[in-house]
Amino acid sequence: MKFLAKIKKFIVGIFSFFRDSFRELKKVRWPDRKELISYSKVVIFTVVFITIFFVLVDFIISGLLNLIGFGS
Repeated sequence: MKFLAKIKKFIVGIFSFFRDSFRELKKVRWPDRKELISYSKVVIFTVVFITIFFVLVDFIISGLLNLIGFGS
């Protein structure tokens, strides 16, 4: 009997979690199309910038290691 009570509590907890999650999602202020495009541009620019930065750092470190004889 105790086992069934635990299962019931677990299932009720799952339903409660999803109900509360949907309730919270209704409170979210979703961005409009203009904001979404603007945010996407910022993310893409940041990713490209960081990628270029790390490629340059890798190139410089590889060049220095080759210069002192540790490169392949």
